[in-house]
Amino acid sequence: MLMVVIDKPPSNRSWAAEVAQAWGLDGVELVFLPIGLDGQAWAYRINTAGDDGYFLKVRRGEFAPAAVSLPQYLREQGLTHVVAPLSTRSGEAGHVMGDYRMLLYPFHVGGNLWSRGLTDRQWIEYGEFLGKLHSTVPSPRIESVLPAESYATTAPARVYARTAEAAVSSVLGAFWQRYGAAVTRLCETVCELTAKVGAGPHVICHADVHPGNLIADGNGPLHVVDWDAPIMAPRERDLMFVLGQGFGDHPVNPRREALFRQGYGPLQVNDELLSFYRQERNLDDIADFLSRILDPRTSPEARANDLHWLTRNAEMLT
Repeated sequence: MLMVVIDKPPSNRSWAAEVAQAWGLDGVELVFLPIGLDGQAWAYRINTAGDDGYFLKVRRGEFAPAAVSLPQYLREQGLTHVVAPLSTRSGEAGHVMGDYRMLLYPFHVGGNLWSRGLTDRQWIEYGEFLGKLHSTVPSPRIESVLPAESYATTAPARVYARTAEAAVSSVLGAFWQRYGAAVTRLCETVCELTAKVGAGPHVICHADVHPGNLIADGNGPLHVVDWDAPIMAPRERDLMFVLGQGFGDHPVNPRREALFRQGYGPLQVNDELLSFYRQERNLDDIADFLSRILDPRTSPEARANDLHWLTRNAEMLT
């Protein structure tokens, strides 16, 4: 999950009482965290009396079943880096309030590593974690709720649907004049890769395991968050965040890659799959940013921030 400005959620005056009742907490105070790209989900720091606090995720509609059950299963398998939702007083993984669903997590201090980067020890630990994740065998129950990779993408169609509007937009016109041709070429490349990519062996993948979803205090242990869209897919689905250049303010260099591989273990990469995942991810992000920027409901602050990230993605194409 990228750190971005998002618009504030609906009125939440009763949410603190709901959290207190559901999880048996005292003195609950909600602090809105303006992070994430999903317009149907919101994040909060939960301050309470007498402990270190919690992280609350609220969604309009259902969470994906795997987003709830997989983190708990992985912790049961000994993957202690995984941050899993806490059970309510009634033993449920989350809480339902009208049209909204709530998941509560431990709050880990230190912040994510997108801007700060990983230490040498953490690069090795990062590799160890992904190696363990990719070697974990899902139970039949977990496998039944995990989607399987289809190698399909809607990203080119979503970009093509916005190109005419982007070209004449007062916000995006200058951007499109500079980067439009490169974005169009990326659409063509992704379509070509999608048509010829070959399937690889499937493992459990986090699917968004970049440094923005790694939390640590200093050189301390890593905590892996944001298990919103796990999938059974080739390991390259996760490895693109390590063997690519565009994720975080401290991109992977040969030394960091060597440290990661030291932790991960023997690793042979399918370069065709890796290229597909890198290019498709970049185009998918571009499609999301275009949609949000051109949405009249997006606030000026969120639109400006989305344009910053859109430009950053497009710069990687030139």
